[in-house]
Amino acid sequence: MTGNKKYSMNNQPSLKINFGMNALLTVSSIIFPIITFPYISRVLQPDGMGRVSFALSIVSYFTMISQLGIPTYGIRAVARVRDNREELTRVTHELLFINLIMSLISYGVLFILLFTVPRLSEDRLLILVVSASIILDAIGTEWLYKGLEQYTYITVRSITFKIISVIAMFLLVHEKGDYVIYGAISVFAASAANIINLINIGKHVDIRSVGSYDIKKHLKSVLVFFAMTCATTVYLNLDTVMLGFMTDNEEVGYYHASVRIKSVLTAMITSLGAVLLPRISYYIEQGENQRFREVCMKAFRFVVFAAVPTVVYFMIFAKETVLLISGGDYVGSILPMRIIMPTVLFIGLSNIIGIQIFIPFGEEKQVLRSEVAGAIVDVIINLLLIPHFKSAGAAAGTLVAEAVVLIVQAFIFRKMVRTGKYEAMSFPGFFRELDLFRVTAAVIIATAASVWVKLFGFGNFFTLAVSASLFFGVYAGVYVLSGGKILR
Repeated sequence: MTGNKKYSMNNQPSLKINFGMNALLTVSSIIFPIITFPYISRVLQPDGMGRVSFALSIVSYFTMISQLGIPTYGIRAVARVRDNREELTRVTHELLFINLIMSLISYGVLFILLFTVPRLSEDRLLILVVSASIILDAIGTEWLYKGLEQYTYITVRSITFKIISVIAMFLLVHEKGDYVIYGAISVFAASAANIINLINIGKHVDIRSVGSYDIKKHLKSVLVFFAMTCATTVYLNLDTVMLGFMTDNEEVGYYHASVRIKSVLTAMITSLGAVLLPRISYYIEQGENQRFREVCMKAFRFVVFAAVPTVVYFMIFAKETVLLISGGDYVGSILPMRIIMPTVLFIGLSNIIGIQIFIPFGEEKQVLRSEVAGAIVDVIINLLLIPHFKSAGAAAGTLVAEAVVLIVQAFIFRKMVRTGKYEAMSFPGFFRELDLFRVTAAVIIATAASVWVKLFGFGNFFTLAVSASLFFGVYAGVYVLSGGKILR
């Protein structure tokens, strides 16, 4: 009977494999734009690139509405019933139904705006082409595959479609007027793989109806996750918007360069966290509190181990990094980058507390509370600092906002532990397990071993190559030799 088929945890890939696959996927998402952007920007020129960027931005809001928080909520919901195929099928059908209904609503609103708002009518064809991502993301059920920890499948599939899209860009985009083709290829690269998801869905759930559907039970949590998405969007994008209104495009460019570097580093640090949610949700559902604590501590140790040296290194070598990646015109990005770098650590830790601990326990409202607090603080800091410090002020706003998110989550977490609301949330010897002393000592020694490279006036590439080899090589060596173990 299909209802008795189970996904045993013994048959799941290890966390190391999942982390490796997710890290590979993250790296591919960074590398492919680097390969294509220099060519595309020259062919389409600012006008063509602007049109595509505008269309993608407009459609992204409708995609967010159609998804309604399910990309995160769905992972938890699937992980909780992964051992029962009938329940897994029921949950998948229910969430897919919500996605499809919201997609229809999103398309309805989008079509009305396309024919009533002059600015949107100018690029109606392009927006219509790009809007294919709305339905493709709805039918893709990516959350199902993540909930079942199918990260090898997700990675291989995604990279394959990215390679195809890169080839298509070089073959089909040759002149400025090809911006609609480029828009279509962009959607293909990001969302077309979801068609494969739909084709393969029968391997994991039944296509036939299983009955006894209950859509309402998901709505409350889904709406909270949607609110979280909206709050996150506000404080992640608000700096650029306010900077654009209050200063000029040059300052926005400086800030964008610093954020781009920070985002790449953050993505690498949070790769482990992305693969933990389904595993943690499963342990909680099965009442395996000890395994839950072990996995969480692995995540905390990894973030501290990786983020602390990353923050310190790129603060010290911010100048060389900015000049190598963005060029001499971006000297104004150096200070904002130094200011914003600590957020790599803050985001890494808040990602574990909020996404990997609160959400599996059904405490997503606490995540929303922290993100709303961060958004409010971000607005206030930006209003105070941007007029005087411009891009550096925006960076400071992001720094304080991310710190507030982490502090609020840590305070709530501490309160839950003290009140005994969730026994599994108690982590005996938490700070001792983090290896803070060992990490700090290793960073200090690594800094002393590498900072001298700046004094010789070598080129940016050589300075970074030598200093990074020394810094991270010495750091890892000191850490391991002193008895540290990353994922013990």
